[in-house]
Amino acid sequence: MRIELKAHDQIMGRFGHQLEALGEGKAERALYRAGKHTLGKARTRVVRALTKQTGLPRKTIDRAVKDISPKWGTLNFTLQTRGGNVSLKYFRARETRAGVSAAPWGKRQVWAGSFMRAGWWPKRVDKPNWNGQVFLRTGSTTGTGMDRFEKQRSGLFIPEELLKDETAAAWETVIKTDLFPRVQHEISRLLPR
Repeated sequence: MRIELKAHDQIMGRFGHQLEALGEGKAERALYRAGKHTLGKARTRVVRALTKQTGLPRKTIDRAVKDISPKWGTLNFTLQTRGGNVSLKYFRARETRAGVSAAPWGKRQVWAGSFMRAGWWPKRVDKPNWNGQVFLRTGSTTGTGMDRFEKQRSGLFIPEELLKDETAAAWETVIKTDLFPRVQHEISRLLPR
């Protein structure tokens, strides 16, 4: 999923004469630098809002949201995100007697009957190859009589959350408040005095 920054017509309407005075090369450099600077600020605010909105750790969101700067000559600035149905293990999951407690969307809840460790209470042990995942028994058994279980997921999709509530508002706010002043700043740096 992508969010793109396209303000070409508004910028040309507002700064057209100044950009023309700069010439093609310098004008492109000014717009590129202004867009890159604003994209960096927007990404920071989006990551901060997305962290609060989803309940995921900041480093997880940092890995999921990438800013894609354009190649020289095109002025499309993009935030791209990836991620499917996020596993419960990323939401500060911990095992209790009733099941596993985790906090997707920042609201802690218990998945009854789910587990993260093996063995009988109170002497449960961590299994290294389970990697902290949360599991739930499916009700069937394997050929050797062992219970089958499946990994539990939260139902939270990072790309969908990027377009909702505080995160979308953070993107819009930065673009509206910071882009035009930054374009003006970059133009004034390059105009002859």
